[in-house]
Amino acid sequence: MGAAVPPELSRLLEAPPGVNKDSDEAWAGFVAAHSRLMVRVARSIDHDHDAVMDAYAYVLEHLRADDCRRLKDYTPDGRTKFTTWLVVVTRRLCLDLLRRRYGRAPLASVGGDPTVQRAMRRRLVDLVTGADPDEIATPDKDPTHSLNAEEVRRTLASAMSHLHADDRLLLKLRFDDDLSAPEIARLLGLPTPFHVYRRLTLVFGELRRALRERGIHGAEP
Repeated sequence: MGAAVPPELSRLLEAPPGVNKDSDEAWAGFVAAHSRLMVRVARSIDHDHDAVMDAYAYVLEHLRADDCRRLKDYTPDGRTKFTTWLVVVTRRLCLDLLRRRYGRAPLASVGGDPTVQRAMRRRLVDLVTGADPDEIATPDKDPTHSLNAEEVRRTLASAMSHLHADDRLLLKLRFDDDLSAPEIARLLGLPTPFHVYRRLTLVFGELRRALRERGIHGAEP
């Protein structure tokens, strides 16, 4: 997976600091190249047009603040594409705007009804483990003694923390924000929804292997 610095970002970061013609032109080029992506991210959190435009403006303001300090934090690592990194940063800024306006409580509804979110997270557990989380047993216990569902979720969360950043973002968009495969494909620039499903299948397999290594049964491929 390529991770080169895109030319519009290089021009922006190499422009003289402060407000000047060169930096303004470089900023305009960066915005033109990535506006559609940032608007899609904002729309994935709030479908109201005015709210989306407010979030987009907020993101632009904070990306350019302090001579593009946030953008300077991007470091190519040979694995993560800049656009994936930008999706994560944009999403965080959009959520930050919601917190500033409404406090933390309304964020429970970001991406859908809280009941739906809980169901989606449970579905992730079911898909990875291949069984109801209340019926999964460990080898050092009686097979009839099931793990506490919360213990399974904690173990899964730990395994997910070791995934590649791209894959963590994919799971977050699907199971936290409840986006469809076509929406995720558009957001991440994947050719088709099939590529989303294929990547999810590979990620599930990686998580199953991690759970089996930690002694959780029911995580069969």
